[in-house]
Amino acid sequence: MNLLLGVALVLGLMIMIHEWGHFIVARLFGVRVDVFSIGFGPRLFGWKRGATDYRVSALPFGGYVRMAGQDLSEVDSNDVAPTGAADELMSKPRWQRALISFAGPAVNLIFPILLLTGLFVAVGLPYSSFYDLPVQVVALPADKAGQTSVLQVGDKVVSINGVRNPTWEQAQKALKQAAPDDKLKLEVENAGKTRTVEAPVSARTTLDRILGYPPLPPILDEVAPGTPAERAGLKDGDRILAVDGQKIEYWGQFREHVSSSNGKAMKLDVERKGQAIHAEVTPQPGVTESGETTYQVGVAVVDPTSYRRVSFTDGVRDAFVMTGERTKETIGVVGMLFSGRVSVRQLQGAVGISRAAGEAVRKGPLAVISLMVLISVNLGILNLLPIPILDGGNILLLTLEGIRRRDFSLAFKERFVQVGFVFLLVLFAYVMYNDVVRMLPIHS
Repeated sequence: MNLLLGVALVLGLMIMIHEWGHFIVARLFGVRVDVFSIGFGPRLFGWKRGATDYRVSALPFGGYVRMAGQDLSEVDSNDVAPTGAADELMSKPRWQRALISFAGPAVNLIFPILLLTGLFVAVGLPYSSFYDLPVQVVALPADKAGQTSVLQVGDKVVSINGVRNPTWEQAQKALKQAAPDDKLKLEVENAGKTRTVEAPVSARTTLDRILGYPPLPPILDEVAPGTPAERAGLKDGDRILAVDGQKIEYWGQFREHVSSSNGKAMKLDVERKGQAIHAEVTPQPGVTESGETTYQVGVAVVDPTSYRRVSFTDGVRDAFVMTGERTKETIGVVGMLFSGRVSVRQLQGAVGISRAAGEAVRKGPLAVISLMVLISVNLGILNLLPIPILDGGNILLLTLEGIRRRDFSLAFKERFVQVGFVFLLVLFAYVMYNDVVRMLPIHS
Protein backbone atom coordinates (compact mmCIF):
# COMPACT_ATOMS: atom_id res chain seq x y z
CA MET A 1 0.00 0.00 0.00
CA ASN A 2 2.85 2.40 0.84
CA LEU A 3 4.41 1.63 -2.54
CA LEU A 4 1.21 2.37 -4.48
CA LEU A 5 0.51 5.52 -2.49
CA GLY A 6 4.12 6.66 -2.94
CA VAL A 7 4.04 6.15 -6.71
CA ALA A 8 0.75 8.05 -6.95
CA LEU A 9 1.94 10.92 -4.75
CA VAL A 10 5.46 11.26 -6.11
CA LEU A 11 5.75 9.96 -9.66
CA GLY A 12 2.11 10.50 -10.65
CA LEU A 13 1.85 14.01 -9.24
CA MET A 14 5.23 15.13 -10.61
CA ILE A 15 4.37 13.87 -14.09
CA MET A 16 0.95 15.51 -13.95
CA ILE A 17 2.51 18.83 -12.96
CA HIS A 18 5.04 18.57 -15.80
CA GLU A 19 2.33 17.88 -18.38
CA TRP A 20 0.12 20.59 -16.88
CA GLY A 21 2.91 23.07 -17.67
CA HIS A 22 2.79 22.11 -21.36
CA PHE A 23 -1.02 22.11 -21.28
CA ILE A 24 -1.55 25.51 -19.69
CA VAL A 25 0.88 27.35 -21.99
CA ALA A 26 -0.53 25.56 -25.05
CA ARG A 27 -4.01 26.72 -24.10
CA LEU A 28 -2.63 30.21 -23.38
CA PHE A 29 -1.45 30.39 -27.00
CA GLY A 30 -4.75 29.02 -28.30
CA VAL A 31 -3.58 25.50 -29.13
CA ARG A 32 -6.26 22.81 -28.96
CA VAL A 33 -5.27 19.92 -26.70
CA ASP A 34 -6.79 16.57 -27.69
CA VAL A 35 -5.31 14.34 -24.93
CA PHE A 36 -3.91 14.92 -21.45
CA SER A 37 -2.57 11.55 -20.32
CA ILE A 38 -0.91 10.35 -17.13
CA GLY A 39 0.97 7.28 -18.31
CA PHE A 40 1.41 5.72 -21.72
CA GLY A 41 -0.29 2.90 -23.56
CA PRO A 42 -3.98 1.88 -23.50
CA ARG A 43 -6.48 4.21 -21.86
CA LEU A 44 -7.69 2.87 -18.52
CA PHE A 45 -10.19 5.55 -17.52
CA GLY A 46 -10.78 9.28 -17.70
CA TRP A 47 -13.22 11.92 -18.78
CA LYS A 48 -13.64 14.41 -21.61
CA ARG A 49 -14.07 18.10 -21.01
CA GLY A 50 -14.31 20.40 -23.98
CA ALA A 51 -11.94 19.17 -26.69
CA THR A 52 -9.60 17.42 -24.22
CA ASP A 53 -9.66 13.78 -23.17
CA TYR A 54 -8.19 13.62 -19.65
CA ARG A 55 -7.06 10.04 -19.12
CA VAL A 56 -4.99 7.66 -17.03
CA SER A 57 -3.15 5.10 -19.15
CA ALA A 58 -1.81 1.63 -18.41
CA LEU A 59 1.91 2.36 -18.10
CA PRO A 60 2.33 4.87 -15.21
CA PHE A 61 5.99 5.79 -15.81
CA GLY A 62 5.46 8.93 -17.88
CA GLY A 63 2.74 10.97 -19.50
CA TYR A 64 2.05 13.26 -22.42
CA VAL A 65 -0.07 16.06 -23.81
CA ARG A 66 -1.22 15.49 -27.40
CA MET A 67 -1.95 18.76 -29.15
CA ALA A 68 -3.93 19.26 -32.31
CA GLY A 69 -1.80 19.38 -35.46
CA GLN A 70 1.37 18.08 -33.79
CA ASP A 71 4.40 17.42 -35.97
CA LEU A 72 4.07 13.85 -37.25
CA SER A 73 7.62 13.14 -36.10
CA GLU A 74 6.51 13.45 -32.47
CA VAL A 75 6.40 10.11 -30.66
CA ASP A 76 3.07 10.93 -29.01
CA SER A 77 1.45 12.35 -32.17
CA ASN A 78 -1.77 10.81 -33.46
CA ASP A 79 -0.46 10.43 -37.03
CA VAL A 80 -2.98 13.00 -38.22
CA ALA A 81 -1.30 15.53 -40.48
CA PRO A 82 -1.68 19.20 -39.54
CA THR A 83 -4.44 20.89 -41.54
CA GLY A 84 -3.25 24.46 -41.00
CA ALA A 85 -6.12 25.33 -38.65
CA ALA A 86 -5.45 28.29 -36.37
CA ASP A 87 -5.75 26.18 -33.20
CA GLU A 88 -3.13 23.62 -34.27
CA LEU A 89 0.35 23.52 -32.79
CA MET A 90 2.20 23.71 -36.12
CA SER A 91 0.27 26.87 -37.01
CA LYS A 92 1.88 28.74 -34.12
CA PRO A 93 5.20 30.65 -34.36
CA ARG A 94 8.31 28.73 -33.40
CA TRP A 95 8.89 30.87 -30.29
CA GLN A 96 5.45 29.89 -28.98
CA ARG A 97 6.12 26.20 -29.66
CA ALA A 98 9.48 26.52 -27.87
CA LEU A 99 7.79 28.11 -24.85
CA ILE A 100 5.23 25.30 -24.78
CA SER A 101 8.10 22.79 -24.64
CA PHE A 102 9.91 24.84 -21.99
CA ALA A 103 6.81 25.16 -19.80
CA GLY A 104 6.88 21.56 -18.53
CA PRO A 105 10.42 21.69 -17.09
CA ALA A 106 9.83 25.24 -15.88
CA VAL A 107 6.83 24.18 -13.81
CA ASN A 108 8.89 21.32 -12.37
CA LEU A 109 11.45 23.87 -11.17
CA ILE A 110 8.81 26.27 -9.82
CA PHE A 111 6.68 23.68 -8.04
CA PRO A 112 9.26 22.86 -5.32
CA ILE A 113 9.39 26.54 -4.37
CA LEU A 114 5.61 26.59 -3.89
CA LEU A 115 5.57 23.23 -2.08
CA LEU A 116 8.39 24.15 0.30
CA THR A 117 6.94 27.61 0.94
CA GLY A 118 3.67 25.98 1.98
CA LEU A 119 5.52 23.56 4.29
CA PHE A 120 7.69 26.23 5.87
CA VAL A 121 4.83 28.67 6.48
CA ALA A 122 2.18 26.16 7.59
CA VAL A 123 4.35 23.74 9.61
CA GLY A 124 7.75 25.37 10.00
CA LEU A 125 11.31 25.15 8.74
CA PRO A 126 12.66 21.64 9.48
CA TYR A 127 16.06 21.26 11.08
CA SER A 128 18.00 18.65 13.04
CA SER A 129 16.99 18.74 16.70
CA PHE A 130 20.61 18.63 17.91
CA TYR A 131 21.06 22.19 16.58
CA ASP A 132 19.21 23.37 19.72
CA LEU A 133 21.79 21.74 22.01
CA PRO A 134 24.74 23.61 23.56
CA VAL A 135 28.10 22.95 21.92
CA GLN A 136 30.34 20.47 23.64
CA VAL A 137 33.18 18.52 22.04
CA VAL A 138 32.23 14.84 22.30
CA ALA A 139 34.51 13.33 19.61
CA LEU A 140 36.99 14.74 17.12
CA PRO A 141 37.78 13.58 13.56
CA ALA A 142 40.87 11.41 13.32
CA ASP A 143 43.07 14.10 11.78
CA LYS A 144 42.11 16.49 14.61
CA ALA A 145 42.98 14.17 17.47
CA GLY A 146 46.19 14.67 19.41
CA GLN A 147 48.21 17.57 20.77
CA THR A 148 47.86 19.76 17.65
CA SER A 149 44.10 20.16 18.01
CA VAL A 150 42.86 23.56 19.18
CA LEU A 151 40.01 21.78 21.02
CA GLN A 152 39.90 18.68 23.16
CA VAL A 153 37.26 16.11 23.91
CA GLY A 154 35.29 17.37 26.90
CA ASP A 155 35.63 21.06 26.02
CA LYS A 156 32.44 23.04 26.54
CA VAL A 157 32.22 26.03 24.20
CA VAL A 158 31.37 29.07 26.30
CA SER A 159 31.35 31.56 23.42
CA ILE A 160 31.93 31.79 19.66
CA ASN A 161 32.87 35.21 18.29
CA GLY A 162 31.33 36.81 21.36
CA VAL A 163 28.06 34.80 21.30
CA ARG A 164 27.66 33.37 24.80
CA ASN A 165 26.60 29.77 25.41
CA PRO A 166 26.13 29.05 21.69
CA THR A 167 24.01 26.22 20.31
CA TRP A 168 25.09 24.09 17.37
CA GLU A 169 22.89 26.26 15.16
CA GLN A 170 24.63 29.46 16.29
CA ALA A 171 27.99 27.77 15.72
CA GLN A 172 26.96 26.81 12.19
CA LYS A 173 25.82 30.38 11.55
CA ALA A 174 29.16 31.75 12.78
CA LEU A 175 31.02 29.41 10.43
CA LYS A 176 28.91 30.46 7.44
CA GLN A 177 29.53 34.12 8.20
CA ALA A 178 33.28 33.64 8.48
CA ALA A 179 35.34 34.56 5.43
CA PRO A 180 38.07 32.23 4.09
CA ASP A 181 41.34 32.61 5.97
CA ASP A 182 39.37 34.08 8.88
CA LYS A 183 39.41 32.67 12.41
CA LEU A 184 36.68 31.75 14.87
CA LYS A 185 37.40 33.03 18.37
CA LEU A 186 36.38 30.38 20.87
CA GLU A 187 36.20 30.49 24.64
CA VAL A 188 36.07 26.99 26.07
CA GLU A 189 35.84 25.43 29.50
CA ASN A 190 37.18 22.05 30.58
CA ALA A 191 37.63 20.62 34.09
CA GLY A 192 36.91 24.02 35.60
CA LYS A 193 39.54 25.81 33.52
CA THR A 194 38.73 28.36 30.85
CA ARG A 195 40.91 29.18 27.86
CA THR A 196 40.61 31.15 24.63
CA VAL A 197 41.60 29.63 21.28
CA GLU A 198 41.33 30.58 17.60
CA ALA A 199 40.23 28.10 14.93
CA PRO A 200 41.33 28.91 11.35
CA VAL A 201 38.63 28.78 8.65
CA SER A 202 39.09 27.84 5.00
CA ALA A 203 36.64 27.46 2.11
CA ARG A 204 36.35 23.70 2.81
CA THR A 205 36.10 23.90 6.60
CA THR A 206 33.13 22.06 8.07
CA LEU A 207 31.73 22.39 11.56
CA ASP A 208 32.91 18.96 12.69
CA ARG A 209 36.50 19.84 11.75
CA ILE A 210 36.41 22.60 14.37
CA LEU A 211 33.97 21.47 17.06
CA GLY A 212 34.02 17.72 16.54
CA TYR A 213 31.12 15.47 15.64
CA PRO A 214 27.51 16.45 16.35
CA PRO A 215 25.89 14.43 19.18
CA LEU A 216 24.07 12.02 16.85
CA PRO A 217 24.18 8.37 17.99
CA PRO A 218 25.08 5.86 15.23
CA ILE A 219 21.58 4.38 14.86
CA LEU A 220 20.46 3.45 11.35
CA ASP A 221 17.23 5.01 10.15
CA GLU A 222 17.25 3.50 6.67
CA VAL A 223 19.15 0.80 4.80
CA ALA A 224 18.80 1.35 1.06
CA PRO A 225 17.98 -1.75 -1.05
CA GLY A 226 20.74 -3.20 -3.19
CA THR A 227 23.50 -1.45 -1.23
CA PRO A 228 26.52 -2.90 0.60
CA ALA A 229 24.73 -2.35 3.91
CA GLU A 230 21.73 -4.44 2.87
CA ARG A 231 23.96 -7.19 1.48
CA ALA A 232 25.82 -7.19 4.81
CA GLY A 233 22.53 -7.81 6.62
CA LEU A 234 22.21 -4.42 8.33
CA LYS A 235 18.67 -3.31 9.22
CA ASP A 236 16.79 -0.19 10.25
CA GLY A 237 17.27 0.46 13.97
CA ASP A 238 20.72 -1.16 14.18
CA ARG A 239 23.22 0.65 16.37
CA ILE A 240 26.86 0.59 15.24
CA LEU A 241 29.08 -0.22 18.24
CA ALA A 242 32.51 -0.65 16.63
CA VAL A 243 34.32 -0.69 13.29
CA ASP A 244 37.35 -2.98 13.00
CA GLY A 245 37.50 -3.08 16.78
CA GLN A 246 37.43 0.71 17.22
CA LYS A 247 34.58 1.95 19.42
CA ILE A 248 31.91 4.07 17.70
CA GLU A 249 29.86 6.47 19.82
CA TYR A 250 28.68 9.02 17.26
CA TRP A 251 27.45 8.92 13.68
CA GLY A 252 30.28 11.11 12.39
CA GLN A 253 32.84 8.53 13.51
CA PHE A 254 31.15 5.77 11.53
CA ARG A 255 30.76 8.00 8.46
CA GLU A 256 34.47 8.88 8.58
CA HIS A 257 35.44 5.21 8.75
CA VAL A 258 33.33 4.54 5.65
CA SER A 259 34.54 7.52 3.61
CA SER A 260 38.19 6.77 4.38
CA SER A 261 37.94 3.01 3.80
CA ASN A 262 39.22 3.11 0.20
CA GLY A 263 36.74 0.34 -0.54
CA LYS A 264 38.22 -2.15 1.94
CA ALA A 265 35.91 -4.44 3.88
CA MET A 266 35.04 -3.32 7.42
CA LYS A 267 34.08 -5.57 10.32
CA LEU A 268 31.17 -4.17 12.30
CA ASP A 269 29.91 -4.83 15.81
CA VAL A 270 26.21 -4.04 15.85
CA GLU A 271 23.51 -3.97 18.51
CA ARG A 272 20.07 -5.10 17.30
CA LYS A 273 17.20 -5.22 19.78
CA GLY A 274 19.60 -5.80 22.64
CA GLN A 275 21.57 -8.54 20.89
CA ALA A 276 25.12 -8.36 19.54
CA ILE A 277 25.44 -8.87 15.78
CA HIS A 278 28.62 -9.11 13.72
CA ALA A 279 28.74 -8.07 10.05
CA GLU A 280 31.21 -7.27 7.33
CA VAL A 281 30.50 -4.51 4.84
CA THR A 282 32.49 -3.33 1.83
CA PRO A 283 31.93 0.37 0.96
CA GLN A 284 31.59 1.30 -2.70
CA PRO A 285 32.03 4.63 -4.52
CA GLY A 286 28.95 6.84 -4.52
CA VAL A 287 27.87 10.43 -5.06
CA THR A 288 26.83 12.73 -2.21
CA GLU A 289 24.04 15.30 -2.47
CA SER A 290 26.67 17.95 -3.16
CA GLY A 291 27.93 15.94 -6.13
CA GLU A 292 31.17 14.73 -4.52
CA THR A 293 32.35 11.15 -5.01
CA THR A 294 33.09 9.22 -1.82
CA TYR A 295 32.77 5.73 -0.38
CA GLN A 296 29.32 4.79 0.91
CA VAL A 297 27.46 1.78 2.28
CA GLY A 298 23.89 2.99 1.72
CA VAL A 299 22.57 3.92 5.15
CA ALA A 300 21.07 6.99 6.80
CA VAL A 301 21.14 7.99 10.45
CA VAL A 302 18.23 8.56 12.80
CA ASP A 303 18.11 12.36 12.90
CA PRO A 304 15.19 13.74 14.94
CA THR A 305 13.59 16.77 13.31
CA SER A 306 12.29 19.96 14.89
CA TYR A 307 10.39 22.79 13.22
CA ARG A 308 10.75 26.53 13.53
CA ARG A 309 7.91 28.83 12.50
CA VAL A 310 8.91 31.41 9.91
CA SER A 311 7.21 34.34 8.23
CA PHE A 312 5.88 34.09 4.69
CA THR A 313 8.78 36.16 3.37
CA ASP A 314 11.36 33.98 5.11
CA GLY A 315 9.52 30.86 3.95
CA VAL A 316 9.70 31.97 0.31
CA ARG A 317 13.37 32.88 0.67
CA ASP A 318 14.27 29.55 2.28
CA ALA A 319 12.26 27.67 -0.38
CA PHE A 320 14.19 29.48 -3.13
CA VAL A 321 17.50 28.67 -1.43
CA MET A 322 16.69 24.97 -0.94
CA THR A 323 15.37 24.56 -4.49
CA GLY A 324 18.45 26.33 -5.80
CA GLU A 325 20.69 23.95 -3.86
CA ARG A 326 18.87 20.91 -5.26
CA THR A 327 19.10 22.36 -8.77
CA LYS A 328 22.83 22.99 -8.41
CA GLU A 329 23.39 19.46 -7.09
CA THR A 330 21.42 17.93 -9.97
CA ILE A 331 23.31 19.91 -12.59
CA GLY A 332 26.57 18.86 -10.94
CA VAL A 333 25.66 15.16 -11.07
CA VAL A 334 24.52 15.45 -14.71
CA GLY A 335 27.83 17.09 -15.56
CA MET A 336 29.74 14.28 -13.86
CA LEU A 337 27.67 11.70 -15.76
CA PHE A 338 28.69 13.21 -19.09
CA SER A 339 32.31 13.57 -17.98
CA GLY A 340 32.43 9.96 -16.79
CA ARG A 341 33.12 10.82 -13.14
CA VAL A 342 29.80 9.20 -12.20
CA SER A 343 28.67 5.86 -13.60
CA VAL A 344 25.23 5.41 -15.18
CA ARG A 345 24.94 2.32 -12.97
CA GLN A 346 24.41 4.63 -9.99
CA LEU A 347 21.21 6.11 -11.45
CA GLN A 348 17.85 5.12 -9.99
CA GLY A 349 15.17 4.00 -12.43
CA ALA A 350 11.43 3.60 -12.10
CA VAL A 351 11.76 0.58 -9.79
CA GLY A 352 14.24 2.33 -7.50
CA ILE A 353 12.22 5.55 -7.41
CA SER A 354 9.03 3.60 -6.69
CA ARG A 355 10.66 1.84 -3.74
CA ALA A 356 12.02 5.18 -2.49
CA ALA A 357 8.52 6.65 -2.76
CA GLY A 358 7.03 3.79 -0.76
CA GLU A 359 9.72 4.19 1.89
CA ALA A 360 9.07 7.95 2.03
CA VAL A 361 5.37 7.33 2.69
CA ARG A 362 6.33 4.99 5.54
CA LYS A 363 8.61 7.62 7.10
CA GLY A 364 6.08 10.46 6.93
CA PRO A 365 5.07 13.69 5.17
CA LEU A 366 8.47 15.41 5.41
CA ALA A 367 10.19 12.50 3.62
CA VAL A 368 7.49 12.51 0.92
CA ILE A 369 7.86 16.26 0.36
CA SER A 370 11.66 15.99 0.25
CA LEU A 371 11.46 13.24 -2.38
CA MET A 372 8.89 15.20 -4.40
CA VAL A 373 11.20 18.21 -4.43
CA LEU A 374 14.14 16.08 -5.53
CA ILE A 375 12.22 14.32 -8.33
CA SER A 376 10.59 17.52 -9.54
CA VAL A 377 13.95 19.28 -9.85
CA ASN A 378 15.43 16.24 -11.59
CA LEU A 379 12.54 16.14 -14.07
CA GLY A 380 12.98 19.83 -14.80
CA ILE A 381 16.73 19.66 -15.38
CA LEU A 382 16.82 16.36 -17.28
CA ASN A 383 13.98 17.36 -19.63
CA LEU A 384 15.94 20.46 -20.63
CA LEU A 385 18.88 18.41 -21.89
CA PRO A 386 19.28 18.85 -25.68
CA ILE A 387 18.46 15.20 -26.36
CA PRO A 388 15.99 14.32 -29.14
CA ILE A 389 12.51 13.41 -27.80
CA LEU A 390 13.03 15.44 -24.62
CA ASP A 391 11.75 19.01 -24.31
CA GLY A 392 15.31 20.31 -24.58
CA GLY A 393 15.76 18.43 -27.85
CA ASN A 394 12.58 19.97 -29.25
CA ILE A 395 13.71 23.45 -28.20
CA LEU A 396 17.07 22.80 -29.89
CA LEU A 397 15.35 21.71 -33.10
CA LEU A 398 13.07 24.77 -33.12
CA THR A 399 16.08 27.03 -32.45
CA LEU A 400 17.99 25.55 -35.40
CA GLU A 401 14.93 25.94 -37.63
CA GLY A 402 14.64 29.55 -36.51
CA ILE A 403 18.29 30.19 -37.40
CA ARG A 404 17.92 28.67 -40.89
CA ARG A 405 14.43 30.24 -41.26
CA ARG A 406 12.82 27.12 -42.60
CA ASP A 407 11.72 23.76 -41.26
CA PHE A 408 13.77 20.62 -41.51
CA SER A 409 12.29 17.88 -43.67
CA LEU A 410 9.90 15.41 -42.06
CA ALA A 411 12.38 12.59 -42.77
CA PHE A 412 15.15 14.44 -40.90
CA LYS A 413 12.93 15.16 -37.91
CA GLU A 414 11.73 11.56 -37.78
CA ARG A 415 15.32 10.33 -37.76
CA PHE A 416 16.19 12.97 -35.11
CA VAL A 417 13.40 11.70 -32.86
CA GLN A 418 14.21 8.04 -33.55
CA VAL A 419 17.80 8.53 -32.40
CA GLY A 420 16.63 10.11 -29.16
CA PHE A 421 13.95 7.47 -28.65
CA VAL A 422 16.40 4.58 -29.07
CA PHE A 423 18.95 6.31 -26.79
CA LEU A 424 16.42 6.84 -24.00
CA LEU A 425 14.95 3.35 -24.46
CA VAL A 426 18.38 1.73 -24.07
CA LEU A 427 19.19 3.98 -21.09
CA PHE A 428 15.83 3.22 -19.48
CA ALA A 429 16.32 -0.54 -19.98
CA TYR A 430 19.86 -0.41 -18.58
CA VAL A 431 18.82 1.57 -15.50
CA MET A 432 15.81 -0.73 -14.96
CA TYR A 433 18.13 -3.74 -15.22
CA ASN A 434 20.42 -2.27 -12.55
CA ASP A 435 17.37 -1.54 -10.37
CA VAL A 436 16.30 -5.18 -10.54
CA VAL A 437 19.84 -6.53 -10.03
CA ARG A 438 20.22 -4.41 -6.86
CA MET A 439 17.18 -6.19 -5.43
CA LEU A 440 18.61 -9.67 -5.98
CA PRO A 441 20.26 -11.32 -2.94
CA ILE A 442 23.08 -12.64 -5.16
CA HIS A 443 24.07 -9.12 -6.24
CA SER A 444 27.57 -8.13 -5.19
